[in-house]
Amino acid sequence: MISSEHQEHAISTRLVSPSAVSVDPSKANDYNSFAEAYTAANETNLVNAYYERPAMLALAGDVAGRRILDAGCGSGSLFAALRDRGAIVSGFDASAGMLQLARQRLGDGADLQVTDLGSPLPYPDDTFDDVVASLVLHYLEDWGPALAELRRMLKPGGRLIASVDHPFAVNLIHREAGREAECDYFDTTNWTVEWTVGGHTALVSRWNRPLHAMVEAFTGAGFRITVISEPEPDPAAREMFPEAIAAEPRFLCFLFFVLQAD
Repeated sequence: MISSEHQEHAISTRLVSPSAVSVDPSKANDYNSFAEAYTAANETNLVNAYYERPAMLALAGDVAGRRILDAGCGSGSLFAALRDRGAIVSGFDASAGMLQLARQRLGDGADLQVTDLGSPLPYPDDTFDDVVASLVLHYLEDWGPALAELRRMLKPGGRLIASVDHPFAVNLIHREAGREAECDYFDTTNWTVEWTVGGHTALVSRWNRPLHAMVEAFTGAGFRITVISEPEPDPAAREMFPEAIAAEPRFLCFLFFVLQAD
């Protein structure tokens, strides 16, 4: 996996033991504590701004007039890009701090709500043409309830466009650190990294699962997979981040899906 590198807003990562969060899980994934620093990095770094977000937008295609739910919208960067392309967008996130920044970006009229993916969501059945789930599903141990809710809110034939940590990349991180025993590719495994960004340090804990488990979760929730993608970065990344691209010209960082509600 490629770390986010930008001169002003780098996110450095360090793999930590699962025991680092076992005593007090509330210390992990507290985006409120570093919302501004993370947002600044997300706006300009290689992995988010020049790889993951362009890939999500490319998979979404022409969204003009489509009603889209941004699940786990964070500070609203993908929300804003979709809206700029003519979509009618709603969004939610578990972090009130991130949504405060989203409101500053999107305006008070934006449809934003604080709620958790995986819990019952405050939207009617058959509401959205598309749901985008950008780097959010991998925070859940059990995808079943979340996918059932997203399926419920999609119109028949609607799309779920999702990005998650690439399971092989996560396995590779552990192997390169000599900690392969902590992350068997074929298991669903919790793993934790320490992020340092903008002078803030935070623990980020996610769940890694093999590709076959992802496929089973999607199809079990009533989705049909139409695209599995391992894209290249945006061409502009070669000029913006020449050293990083030269060091690792082929990305294996995230896995992207387009799924259709049957």
